[in-house]
Order: sequence, then C-alpha cells, then structure tokens
Amino acid sequence: MKKQRLKSVCSLLLLCLIGISLGMIGCSDADGKNGVINTLNITAVSIPSRIAVTTGGEIILSGKGFAQGDEIQLTAQGDAGKVYTALVDKVAAETVTFSLPEGVSTGTYLLRVVRGERSLLLGTVTFEVSANNTLPDREGMTVKGVVSSAGVGVAGVVVSDGTEVTVTDKQGIYYLPSAKETGFVFISIPGNYEVTADGNAPQFYQRLSEVASVVEQKNFTLVRVDNTDHILLAMADMHLADRNDDISQFRNGFLADANQLISSYQVQGKKVYGLTLGDQSWDVYWYERKYALPEAMKEIQKIGCPVFNCMGNHDNDPYVANDWLASLAFRKMVGPTYYSFNLGDVHYVVLDDIKYLNTGGGQGTVGERNYTGTVVAEQIAWLKKDLAALTDKTKPVVVALHIPVHANPTTVDSQGVQTDRVSLLNGNEVLACLDGFTQVHILSGHTHINFSVESSAAVMEHNTAAICATWWWTGKSGYAGNQICKDGSPGGYGVWEMQGKQTEWYYKSIGFDRNYQFRTYDRNTIRIDAAFTPNATGTYAEQVSTYAGNYAAPSTKNEVLINVWGYDPSWKIEVTEGGNALPVTRIVDKDPLHIISYELQRLNVNANPTEDFVTNRTAHLFKVTASAANTTLNIKVTDRFGIVYTESMARPKAFSYSMK
Repeated sequence: MKKQRLKSVCSLLLLCLIGISLGMIGCSDADGKNGVINTLNITAVSIPSRIAVTTGGEIILSGKGFAQGDEIQLTAQGDAGKVYTALVDKVAAETVTFSLPEGVSTGTYLLRVVRGERSLLLGTVTFEVSANNTLPDREGMTVKGVVSSAGVGVAGVVVSDGTEVTVTDKQGIYYLPSAKETGFVFISIPGNYEVTADGNAPQFYQRLSEVASVVEQKNFTLVRVDNTDHILLAMADMHLADRNDDISQFRNGFLADANQLISSYQVQGKKVYGLTLGDQSWDVYWYERKYALPEAMKEIQKIGCPVFNCMGNHDNDPYVANDWLASLAFRKMVGPTYYSFNLGDVHYVVLDDIKYLNTGGGQGTVGERNYTGTVVAEQIAWLKKDLAALTDKTKPVVVALHIPVHANPTTVDSQGVQTDRVSLLNGNEVLACLDGFTQVHILSGHTHINFSVESSAAVMEHNTAAICATWWWTGKSGYAGNQICKDGSPGGYGVWEMQGKQTEWYYKSIGFDRNYQFRTYDRNTIRIDAAFTPNATGTYAEQVSTYAGNYAAPSTKNEVLINVWGYDPSWKIEVTEGGNALPVTRIVDKDPLHIISYELQRLNVNANPTEDFVTNRTAHLFKVTASAANTTLNIKVTDRFGIVYTESMARPKAFSYSMK
C-alpha cells in the first residue's frame, strides 16, 4: 500500500499510546467493609478499563494515599466471587504497584484496597493475562506473539495484519512477516471463545507501530465460553447525527427494544452478539453539528451485548478525498475495517465495500461524499487467504458488508419469480471467493429496505432495513409518529438464531412483537390527497398528487395489499374469505403508508422530500381481491422455517399513520 497509509498510522499509534481511562475513581467514598466514609484518604485513583499483563506481572495504578502493608483484593466477576489478594509492592507519591496474584486469569475484577479493618472499593478492571514469555525473533518476521487461554497456548487460531494470514502452532505461537500497512494485527476469534471488551467492543485487534522494521510482540488472550448456540443481531444504518430527534428515538425506541430482546435471550442461557452493518454515523453532519463517530459510538456502547462493527459510506471523514485516509477516523475510533471472527460453528467475515471518493473534499470543506461500491483488491486477496484457512466447507459463512452485492429486485414474472442481478461493482468476484462453501449468508444494509436474493443453492443475501428507518424523519416530533422504511418495513433489525450449523432468522420491528411480520391495507379506504397536507401551499401542495400516484383515489375493486417485509421465495401467503381460498398475486408497487409518513409530511412543512428518501417500489407486496367491501379475510403467512403469522382482517380497514 501507499506511503500515505504509513503516515496515517502515526495518529493511530498516538491514540493507542494515550490510552483511554474510565476516569477518576478515587472520589468514591464508600467503605465496602464497614460502610465507613473513605478514612483511608486514598484519592485520585484512575483505573483503566483494560490492563494487559503477563502471569505474575507488575501492575501500576495511579492514586494517592496508598501505604506499605496495604492489600489489594481482586474479586472475580462471574466466578462465584472468588477473591485473590496481593500485597502492595511499592508506593510512590501518585502511584501504587502490586503483582498479579497467582491464579488470576483473563476476566473482569472488582479492585478493593484493604488496610486492617478498613477497606475501599477502587473500581472495576478487565485483566488480559497472557503467558510470561518473550519469543525469539525470526528473520523477516516483524510481528510475533502468543494466543493463550488460562495460561495455555491455543493452537490453530488465525492471525492476520490485513494482508498476511497465519495460524498459531501447538503452543499458540505465531509469526507474521508484516509490512504493517493497515496498522493492525488481529485474530479471528475461534468458536467457543471470547476476547475481553472495551465497553461492548470486543478487543480482537492490537495496533502496530508504523515502522515496518521494528519487531513487535503482540499477545492475545481468550476466554473459554460455549457460544455454539448463539444469537446475532444484524443492525443496519443508525445514522446518528443529533438531528430529527434521533438520539431520543434511538434510546427510547431501538435501544430499549434491543436490550429487552437481548435480556430475554440471555435469561435462556444464550450468548448474544451484535453486528452493525455500517452508517453508524452521518458524515455530512460530523462538522456541521459536531457529532461524528465518537459520539455515535457512545450510544452504540449502550447495547447490552458485545458488538462487532462494519463500516458504511457515511462513516468516512467528509473533509478527506481519499478512501484510505477518509477511513482513518473509523480505524482510530472503532478498529479494523475488515476482519473475521467465529462464534460457535459459524465463521463471520466483515468487509468494507466502499471506495470513498468525496470529490472536492478538503480541510474545512465537505466534498460530494460520492463513492463506488466495491471490495478493493487488497481485501479480496485477504478474503481468499482467510477463507482458505477454513477446512470445513460445511461451516456456515456469514459475510457482512454495507452496500449490498445484489440490487433490490423490482421485477417479477407472471409466476411471481423475481429477477435478480449483481449490482456491486465486483460483486461476482466476491461471490467467486465463496465458491465451495455449502451455506453462505450475506448481510448488508445501506438501502433502508428489506429484500433477499438467493443467488445459488448455497448463497443467500439478506439486505436488512434500517434502525433509523427513513433517516429518523417519520418519527420526528410533529411528523407521522411511526418508524417506517422506504419499502413499508417498520424500522428494525435482523435477529439470527444459530444452533451449531443450523441458521434461522427473522426481522424484528422496533416496538413490536417478533410475530409482527406483515401489514395489510384495504385498498378501498386508501385516498392520499390534501387531507394529509393541510399546511402545504403553492408548489408543495401541487406535488401531493404526484407522490400519491395510483393511491390518489380509492379503489372500488375490493383489493387488499399485504406487505411481508421478511419475505423470500420460501415463504407462503394464504388468504381465505368465508372459508374459500383467494388467489394471491405477488406484485411490485409502493407502500402507501410510507408515502404519507415521509413525502407528504415534508410537503406539509413546505419542504421538498429528499430524492433518496422517497418511497421505493418493492417486490414483497401481495394482492388479493375479495368478493365484497365488508368481508373479513383470514390471512396466514408462513415463513421458511414453518412459523405461522396470522391476521383476521375485518374490513373496511382504516388507513392511518398508526395502522399495523
């Protein structure tokens, strides 16, 4: 890669050297043993969130007031409260030093100082404990290390710098001939292991020096878990920018919904993980509203499970007209832009498929923010090496990227079969890398709609609609009061239930039960007209009929529309009227609720709807014709896993912002 990449890594290294602290813990005044106010007079204690240490290694904490003879107690979290004790080794004016007690392994601990009958809780820290050994250098190898768990090396772990890929030996040792072009070394976390997290961000990577000739040892520690049976939340397009009431909508809507779901799975003993699908932030507002990736990631840290992150086009710096340098902020704040990991029997690959051009961008100037959807050659080369390390081709492979590989299917034939096409610039090259695997799922976002494409018997893409729905517009105060995407899907996220090599999934609408999988419309009651835009004037009022299209007047044909947002060709839609089956036809059309929730809401405040945000044609709509206007239809929708969703649709059914 280019020299400018190496220069940019300076900033990465600086961030690493500065470190991140949880702040001044010493202001705590509770005496954990006797309830006495801080009579130890220990102050200004700063506890890092994570400390990397070798077995029996020395630990130095900032703090004043420690004394020789003090004990440091470490109480393990989740290990039956096991307590380890160390005597203070050294005391200086503003630091205290102690050695890691024997038996302490990687994990999170409460730290307490004990002096006689008195004690003081200092805070919580995660220790990453690695074997205490320095590896010999090898000619040509610039990065080396040990991957261990509970002090024992773990064999067969894939390690990479984003260019080179290797595997740990029987002792968990690896060597890499790294040119350090990406600034990272990372492991592909093996199944049934976890790494420690910074907040909820798994720390599967370490930053490297920009000097390629310097030999560095980077050790990784793993924690043994059982995640064979796990849940993955696929979360696309948050677009957090401190506008449109997005923060309150995110917290009160998505965050509350997701954390409740996470808790419900965790109570069942299941491991839950999150995976963003890009556009956590919104580049155009980074500088205008002073709300960029750091602020967005603070909100994402509130999700109650470990979260892996994928980069989107809007996560690039809009002042930079260079793909690699524009992604520097993401690499500083979040980590590598492409990598892999394993959960149970599933192999996950995260790719960055945006080549950010940003024509006209410069310091102090936001460019066009234009880009090309493609996986650059360096990533393709890495992807081939990463997948080559998988010897079991029946292992499910999940590829996460932002821009979809396939286009939204908007044509269907007389049998309801959709026409599929690859739209990513080098999508066929990406698909070719996956040849030979028997079960591949591609998770994408970007479009703010739901659709699926089965490009072969082995490969299926799932384009997941947006958490922000229509960029937070429809739920903004004074607007429609709902969260609805461009295809009529409610704002939401994908939920993947993994059991060994068995994969099942569903779309979870924010604020609704998981069984909410479709919405019905009584076509006879739909009239989109000026009644929805009482404040529109002039040209804005004139545009109402244009956006309304064929919904400008109600139908008299007794037709019913069914929008099934999770639909794929293995689903089945059945409708009966008075016990008689009605023919169901798959159609391509626009969702009427989105038209009144976005386009007409913008016209109502005398503003033009943004072209990229308006209602799009979708192929997950179905039409049936009833015998009369006031009969009840029984609708039965069965997904590919045999789960049945039903509605007894009493007609006439009102058309409104709040309809289900």
